[in-house]
Amino acid sequence: MKKGERMKRWFVHIGLIGYIGLTCALVFYFPQSVLAFLLFEASLLLIYYAALPRTTKLFFAAVALVLLMPLLGIVNGYYLEVAIQVGIFVALALGLNIVVGFVGLLNLGFVAFYAIGAYLWAIFGSAHANEFLPGAHFPLAPSWFFVFLFLSVLVGALTGVLLGLPVLRLRGDYLAIVTLGFAEVVRALVNNLDKPINLTNGPKGISPIRRPPLFFQPILELLGLKLDAAVLYPLYFYFLVLLMVLLVILVARRLEGSPVGRAWKAIREDEIAAAVMGIPVVRMKLLAFAVGASFAAAIGVLFAAKQVFINPESFTFMESIGVLAMVILGGMGSIPGAILGATAVTILNLQLLKGLSLWLNTLRQSGIILALPLLGSFDLSQIPAQFEPAKYERMVFGLILILMMIFRPQGILPPRRSEVKSDGAA
Repeated sequence: MKKGERMKRWFVHIGLIGYIGLTCALVFYFPQSVLAFLLFEASLLLIYYAALPRTTKLFFAAVALVLLMPLLGIVNGYYLEVAIQVGIFVALALGLNIVVGFVGLLNLGFVAFYAIGAYLWAIFGSAHANEFLPGAHFPLAPSWFFVFLFLSVLVGALTGVLLGLPVLRLRGDYLAIVTLGFAEVVRALVNNLDKPINLTNGPKGISPIRRPPLFFQPILELLGLKLDAAVLYPLYFYFLVLLMVLLVILVARRLEGSPVGRAWKAIREDEIAAAVMGIPVVRMKLLAFAVGASFAAAIGVLFAAKQVFINPESFTFMESIGVLAMVILGGMGSIPGAILGATAVTILNLQLLKGLSLWLNTLRQSGIILALPLLGSFDLSQIPAQFEPAKYERMVFGLILILMMIFRPQGILPPRRSEVKSDGAA
């Protein structure tokens, strides 16, 4: 490596370390500052774009996610909650990206698989199962959570195949309408299966749902670290979500570069040409539905355990639209794009819009009267509640999608097109 290139890399290293250190200091010094935390989150994007070897990028990302993020979460628990929500939606976006991005199938009912996984653990991980299984002893022990995590992968894949069998010969708008109908059917079932046999408890929802066991707590106590469960569980769920996201990324990466991934992309580009070339189109579509659904169902189990309470309102049509917006914003068919899109939309919803609404409420309650030239005085307490940015979440998403379609239809991080180089033969 040339001396100039080595010096350039050292400057990039020092710059990244300085930026991450500065943002961490800001977050620790201003634990309630949304801007400081956003600067820290932007460090991951800088790591991705930095001109560094892959192993170095992974090292910096690991330091930020495994070490610094939990420390910041201890300073302010809300940061950890945001990180967990980001991880959940990243996993959902990656699952939908396989169906929409890799294969080109417009699925508007992806949240149904998420609901199936959540209700699978909620029913048997709570006392609710005693309603229709008299004589049984529910809820199951917390350790069964991990069994249901693996079981949800199989149930989600099976559900995806069952949905795909009758509808995957459809294309375009027809497929989108049928998947939308499937999501509404699932939501109607969980909303109404409280009679004659109470399977889902209807609109009341299910609570309390068991959380996974804190199997490492005795080890921490032996080390002299006595932490309350209220502190341990957010950290526990954060690392569980992080592990699941890493597994989903690994599986998606391996599939993308495999013959299966190439077959998916061939179907996306031209289904008729793919069929002529011998690709089993229906089988490949079913596999894509099964893989994406298994991701969603597994993250649904974790969501139910984290929330302790679920009801049908957690799995509405707008949730599917939100996940689809994440995939489109990041770049359909791009794994980094799906991650970035899910992160950006979740932070926009949980931090920016709500933070602006809280700031507006603070101004309203401050009693400050502004003296405006030519307009006289204005009492900030008279600001209408309808001006709160959080009330316009869907409108903001809509505007973002419109602007993306106009100025960058391929997404923020579009997939890289791999070109097959010829050997010069005619």
